[in-house]
Amino acid sequence: MAGHTIPHFQNDAGHHAVDIGVKEFMCTGATDPFDHPHVFLDMGDDSEIVCPYCSTLYRYDPSLKSSETRPEGCIYMTRAA
Repeated sequence: MAGHTIPHFQNDAGHHAVDIGVKEFMCTGATDPFDHPHVFLDMGDDSEIVCPYCSTLYRYDPSLKSSETRPEGCIYMTRAA
C-alpha cells in the first residue's frame, strides 16, 4: 500500500450521517482533544457503516472524491505543532 493514504474523518458538529467518497477510512470522532481512538473502518460490499465509538453513520457516495464529505468539514486535518 505504499503511496496510498487512508483518509481520516471527524464529526465535530455531531451530524447523524456523513457521506464520503471512500469505503476504507479512519474515524477519529472529533478534533483533538475530543477524539476517540482512531479506528479503521472498511465498508466492504456495503454502502454504509456506523463507527462503534461515536455512532456516526458513514455512507459511501461514489460521486464524492476521497477528500470530500457531505456535509462539508468532516475531513480530519492534523495540526502542526
